[in-house]
Amino acid sequence: MSSHQHQHQHGHQHGHVPAADLDWDALAAHLEQEADLRAAAVTEAARWLSGLSGEGGVRRVLDVGSGPGVIAGLLAEVFPAAEVVAVDQSAALLERARARSGGRLGTQQADLPAEFDKLGEADLIWSGNAIHHLGDQQAALAALGARLRPGGLLAVAESGLPPRFLPRDFGLGRPGFQARLDAAHEDGFSAMRAELPDAAEEIEDWPAMLRRAGLVPNGTRTFLVDHPAPLARPVREYLYAQLGRRHDQLAEALAPEDRATLEALLAEDAPTGILNRPDAFYLSAMTVHTARRP
Repeated sequence: MSSHQHQHQHGHQHGHVPAADLDWDALAAHLEQEADLRAAAVTEAARWLSGLSGEGGVRRVLDVGSGPGVIAGLLAEVFPAAEVVAVDQSAALLERARARSGGRLGTQQADLPAEFDKLGEADLIWSGNAIHHLGDQQAALAALGARLRPGGLLAVAESGLPPRFLPRDFGLGRPGFQARLDAAHEDGFSAMRAELPDAAEEIEDWPAMLRRAGLVPNGTRTFLVDHPAPLARPVREYLYAQLGRRHDQLAEALAPEDRATLEALLAEDAPTGILNRPDAFYLSAMTVHTARRP
């Protein structure tokens, strides 16, 4: 499993491509861009987790499904006394994590779910949009909970809200384009989940799932990712890459009018394109569910 700080805050690489077939290493720059977009929200979440972590102090932190280590680096800033370890199956992404952090981060290559036992114990485990890449999400939560020291905290960033990046009516095609794109993406996400090894259907009530994993839910909070118009060039480039992936994955599932709208947004030099529009913004929400090992 490789996260990607990934991309389903519904920004995910899902379409109809099985997660096992994704080239996460090739996506590294895109994953870094996305995590950088969320940096303020993640830092706010990490400070909240610091307040929840109790008197014993946090000595070891795991970021499970770390991708290129952007979020692990932010956790290291908020928990400066802790050993922070980025965990991913991709050696290339972990090498980027080491390089980004100047060696501040530890790294551990692990192929999950088979190698949960390799992770060692931790006082805090963060997993951002990674659990849903494992077929049995409930078993994954139980395995992560078992890696916590007594009183340790598991923080799972899942669900939240899909990004919005243009007004409802932005002058191309029929209003409501983004909602229809989300609907096609959700179908692709369900198809991706169904193809995973040991796939198990689950009602995604994360606090209830954490309770069934033997943990005690400790609060849920949602953090805003807000980049207003006019967008800086790096955010535009991220959106352009993300829309390009949507086109590759979902074009056949879209009505011709929506496919034409998507292609107009991908026109690099046109004023209609996402790289140039003055009305483009980026707004999303990241929900973090926490639970403590008794």
